[in-house]
Amino acid sequence: MDNIIKQVKQIVKEKMLEEFSGHDYWHVMRVYHNALHILEEENTPKNINSTVVKLAALLHDIGDYKITGSEEAQIEIPRNILTELKVDQDIIAHVINIIDQISFHKGMQKLTSIEAEIVQDADRLDAIGAIGIARAFAYGGAKEREIWNPEDQPKNNMSKEEYMNNKGSSINHFYEKLLLLKDRMNTVTGKKIAEERHHFMESFLEQFYEEWNGKR
Repeated sequence: MDNIIKQVKQIVKEKMLEEFSGHDYWHVMRVYHNALHILEEENTPKNINSTVVKLAALLHDIGDYKITGSEEAQIEIPRNILTELKVDQDIIAHVINIIDQISFHKGMQKLTSIEAEIVQDADRLDAIGAIGIARAFAYGGAKEREIWNPEDQPKNNMSKEEYMNNKGSSINHFYEKLLLLKDRMNTVTGKKIAEERHHFMESFLEQFYEEWNGKR
C-alpha cells in the first residue's frame, strides 16, 4: 500500500496546495503526521488498520463542504480517488465512513472505530494551539469575516444548519468550536496534546482582549 499512499499524497498536493482557507495541503500533511503519532502511541488494540488511518487522514478534507460547497462531494471525491486507484472496496468503505463521521458539524455522534477516533483527534489537534489560531484567522479572512465584533456574541448550541451558515467573527469561532475541542478528544494521546494547545489559546485570548482595550 505504500505506493497508493504516495499517489494519494501527490493527488492531494495537486488539488489542495493553493487552497487558502486553512484547509490546504499543509493542513492535510499536519493531520497525517498527527495521526501517525497517535497511531504509534495508541498501541492497543493491536489490530488498528494503519492503512485506513493514513488514507482517511490524507483525504478527509479534499471534498470538504467548506471548500466545495457540497456535502455530497465530501465523500464522493475521496471515494472516486480511491476507486480509480483500485483500492480494496472494504478499505474504501472504511475510509469513507470515517470521513463522513468526523466533521465537527456532525455533532457528538459516537464514532464507530478506533481508526475514526485517531483521525478525528488528528484533525482537531490542528484546529487548536498556535496553528489553530493562525488557521482560524486565515479562514475568517477567506470568508470575509470580522476579526472580532464585541456587539456580536458567540452562538452556542447551534444546529448543523446554523453552524454551516454561521457568519460570526473569528474570535467567536473560538467559543463556538475551538475551545470545545479539548473535552471532545477520543484518545489518550489526543487528550494529552490538546491540553497544552488549549491553554495556549486561552493565553492568546487574554492577551487579545487586553490589547483590544489598550491595556497592554
